[in-house]
Amino acid sequence: MNVASQSAVFGRRREPHTVIIARGDQIRHFTIRPWLAAFCGSALAAIVIGYLLATSYLVLRDDLIGATTARQARMQQAYEDRISALRGQVDRITSRQLLDQQLMETKVSELLERQSQLSLRHGRLAPILERAENEVATPPVPTAKPDEHADATGSIQPMAYSVASLAAPLASNDTRPFSLWSTRANPLPSESAADRADKLFVSINNSLKTIESQQLTRIAALADNAYKSADAISQALEAAGLPVDSEFEKSDVGGPLIPLDSSLVFDSKVKELDEALDALDHLKKKARRLPLANPAPGHSVTSPFGVRTDPILGTAALHSGMDFRAPVGMPAKVTAAGVVVKAGWNGGYGRMVEVDHGNGFVTRYGHLSKIDVAVGQKLDAGDIIGKTGNSGRSTGPHLHYEVRHNGEAIDPLRFLTVGKKVERYL
Repeated sequence: MNVASQSAVFGRRREPHTVIIARGDQIRHFTIRPWLAAFCGSALAAIVIGYLLATSYLVLRDDLIGATTARQARMQQAYEDRISALRGQVDRITSRQLLDQQLMETKVSELLERQSQLSLRHGRLAPILERAENEVATPPVPTAKPDEHADATGSIQPMAYSVASLAAPLASNDTRPFSLWSTRANPLPSESAADRADKLFVSINNSLKTIESQQLTRIAALADNAYKSADAISQALEAAGLPVDSEFEKSDVGGPLIPLDSSLVFDSKVKELDEALDALDHLKKKARRLPLANPAPGHSVTSPFGVRTDPILGTAALHSGMDFRAPVGMPAKVTAAGVVVKAGWNGGYGRMVEVDHGNGFVTRYGHLSKIDVAVGQKLDAGDIIGKTGNSGRSTGPHLHYEVRHNGEAIDPLRFLTVGKKVERYL
């Protein structure tokens, strides 16, 4: 069977692909298998695809890098914005705390200044109150509040801790703002530290205002009592017809009300108290120079001033003084401060002492049994000038007492009556 017949029977034979390379006398041939061709084609396709992908990457890389950079920039911007917001919040909180601290320091400074003013006022008031207590009866002292105390002179002073505690710095381990200014051991959760501090400041401020008001009230009361005492002395002396000229008088005035600050009001009240005490002191000095005391306290009057029947002649006669029942040897006391102008025997007076009290007023003490003073000697009210007796024109032991003004005899009863009225003021 030939080749043609074999092909017709078995079909056409597929010959493998053969690559023949001839070089001179050398001939080489390679048989290319289908799988090898497929592998080579796949490799070539992979290389082409890789090349295309690499080219696409190189083309699109800048865009990818730009997108990544933009995303990172956006994230960084977001973080920076968040940080800025937090920083702003911290700054606001810090500023709030600084403002609160400055406000607290300002309030503490104001309270310390007011407390300093109260201390200075107390220093000014101490001698005035001491003088006023010696001159007039002081009004009752107001009851001190828990954060106040009364000193020895009766004035109300704030407790030191009220303001000093506010000035204390915050402890380093204290995380609560203004914790030292808390007024409660367990404050309400809804109440902030600033609110508690404000309440405490208001309380202390009201307390200081109360103290100032009490000081002014006390000063006004003392001034009013001083004027009343001066008026009582003046009215008693004028009612008895005794000459008293007061250079300090409280006049009635009027005008529109112009409010003053506390310091000016305090100065005005202190000045008014000074004037009232000066007026009272002036009248007291005037009254003390007058013979208002009793020369024989506790002893009855046996013969008053005026016309009477003479005990020796039995005829009407003028009795120029008052006679006090007194045994022989009883101390005779001068009725006001003065200077002895006569001390010795004086006719019907017997042993007599005459004392000059100034402004034309003199007193005489007659029928003494003994004289214990000398001419020119200065005396204070109540000093003993001698002993009572029965010397001179007398019918029995007694003390003869006279008051004269510019040489004219005056009824001593007027002086004794005034002396009883003003005794508690002197």
